[in-house]
Amino acid sequence: MTASPLYSGTQVSRVETPAAQGATELGVDPTEKDARGGRPRLGVFKFASCSGCQGVLLSCEDELLALADALEILYFPEASSHLQEEGPFDLALVEGSISAPEHLEQIQKIRARSKTLVTIGACATSGGIQALRNFGNLDDFVHRVYPRPEFIAALATSTAVAEHVKVDYELRGCPISKRQLLELITAILLGRRPEIRNESLCLGCKRYGYVCVTVAHGLPCLGPVTMNGCGALCPSVGRGCYGCFGPKEGANTEAMAQRMLQLGMSKDDVRNAFRFITGYAQAFREESARHE
Repeated sequence: MTASPLYSGTQVSRVETPAAQGATELGVDPTEKDARGGRPRLGVFKFASCSGCQGVLLSCEDELLALADALEILYFPEASSHLQEEGPFDLALVEGSISAPEHLEQIQKIRARSKTLVTIGACATSGGIQALRNFGNLDDFVHRVYPRPEFIAALATSTAVAEHVKVDYELRGCPISKRQLLELITAILLGRRPEIRNESLCLGCKRYGYVCVTVAHGLPCLGPVTMNGCGALCPSVGRGCYGCFGPKEGANTEAMAQRMLQLGMSKDDVRNAFRFITGYAQAFREESARHE
């Protein structure tokens, strides 16, 4: 079967994330697929997350029928009660961070049953907002929040999937970009590398004609060090970027922090700016530690 592209956007340079570097071919082997006599098999899995990135897949609307025609969806609890959890899967999309003891074994099983494993969203790629607990003491949080803390079973840290198993590709964001998701699935069906821009949010602002909120209004903005992908949503309404897509490769976070201090932010505020939705991503985590 020759797969038809689900997304036919402009070709752009690919992003070489740590998870993608050294990865084997992303795509479905036509020989294997023809021998099975079926479509590539998809599994969508969730760990600790809000399900927003799975919601992006469900909201593809016009493309959803083409997606369902091109892939055999074996496991997707958010969308169907007909589940074949054992797979095997040609493509596994994994949302959510590894945050509970049972997740450790579950993610190993998913990896073993999946030819290509893609993590989707800030939780799966950097630990998510729940990784704020990594900077404190879990027992303190549990005893402050829950009346019966003995019933709570959680890992001391919330971590990215890539810290536990090999990941073939990452899609960042909170939530992920629909456009990037469709490009990724199309690329895998066609057996080529996904083509996703490796650029900062600032280039997105220039492309869309948005006024720089830092230059024009003196507002702190993480755009210069954040991966583009959201369409510069916050600057488009006059707010600074919160870093939802995580640090751009090679981001100069130290210079960014110095500029934020020049704009009048305290060291605590600078630290907290880097410790937000993707605060446990390495570049942001290390920069926040400099402002303790």
